[in-house]
Amino acid sequence: GLLAGPLGASEDAHPWPRIRGERIRTLLPRAMERAGVDAWLVVCRENANDPLALHVGGENAGGTAVFLFLRQGDAVRSLAFSPVGEATALREVGPHDEVVVIERGGSAIEAAAERLKALAPTRIAVNSSPAAAADGLSFTQRTALEKALGPDLARRLVSSQELVEEWLSVKLPAEIEIMREAARLTEKMQRDAYATVVPGQSRDSDVARFLKESMRELGVEDAWAPDQNPNVNSGPDRGHSHATDRVIRPGDFIQTDFGIKVHGVWCTDIQRFAYVLAPGEMAPPPEALERWEKSKRGSRTALAAMKPGVRGYDVDAAQRAWMKEAGSEHVMWGTGHPVGYWAHDMGPGLSGAQRPGPPSGSVLRRLEPGQVFAFDGFFSWPLPEGGTKTLSVEEMAVVTEDGAEYLIPPQEELILIPSVP
Repeated sequence: GLLAGPLGASEDAHPWPRIRGERIRTLLPRAMERAGVDAWLVVCRENANDPLALHVGGENAGGTAVFLFLRQGDAVRSLAFSPVGEATALREVGPHDEVVVIERGGSAIEAAAERLKALAPTRIAVNSSPAAAADGLSFTQRTALEKALGPDLARRLVSSQELVEEWLSVKLPAEIEIMREAARLTEKMQRDAYATVVPGQSRDSDVARFLKESMRELGVEDAWAPDQNPNVNSGPDRGHSHATDRVIRPGDFIQTDFGIKVHGVWCTDIQRFAYVLAPGEMAPPPEALERWEKSKRGSRTALAAMKPGVRGYDVDAAQRAWMKEAGSEHVMWGTGHPVGYWAHDMGPGLSGAQRPGPPSGSVLRRLEPGQVFAFDGFFSWPLPEGGTKTLSVEEMAVVTEDGAEYLIPPQEELILIPSVP
């Protein structure tokens, strides 16, 4: 099942400890090599832990612990410097080659620094970065680390951002299967929610409440800020926001943007669209269907552009070219983003072509097999009362050796909600 309990001590019950160990063993050496770093140091502690604690085995840290990864040819050696109170458990469940016990009164940072002095690596990555996931090292931790390393080694500290982008953006086949199952569940929940809508009575907030209740029953968590998940919107565009008490009525397109987190680790991000028929209507009017088809075509155009080696920017640009041809209004959002450990994960952004000027940042990163994206097919039009309505059929896809494939079958038809005469 996909229940999102906390990480238990039993590996049988939870796939993450095994997968985490495999990720360190098989994916981290290449990520460190590509980023050009010899060592990577992560400091963990309770109450204000590093965002990557779960990925390095430091999620249960109490006192300050240090996790050190050393690149040795095609392999990585991992060391944990742990306070004595937590070291036994870390030996049993952690993915580390060596656990160094720090006695009471000792400093994990100083012990790790001594080990680094003996090895004298050229570039030492630490979690200081504009990207939140790679920015866990606090100012006081950094000051203590620089003091312990001494001026020569302190000058060799570099941001781990490149390493973290490389490492986190690629998912193992076992992870993709878990995300596939989670995506199926996410979609089923949305379809079940739409089946409860009574036009003229149900509100956007009722649909959101139904989904929250389903999440509680299934034991899954929110993929992003709980107050904005799900975002159910039957009216004009609202962007990232919460569901309001707007009453759903005939002629409405209903958008549900929804994501769950399973096993406390992996996230989904999927949108499903419904159309509310007028009393006696058997199908949406031709204009509504045409808008839907144009939005779908945007999604297919983006998918066709996704292949190893292309930049995230190029995927966005491919869809923008189709939107122009289709007569869509400008859409300020990027086509897509990596999804996995967060709804907005590390990796290439499928974005940038909606803004003038040369692209910069993550949109210049190139796609690789094993990366998973959530991305939208856009079609937007002006509303008579002002504002716009955007269809943004959001699907999840994984990059393969020669292209990309949807994680689950994409939405082909609008979900139709009949009105009571």
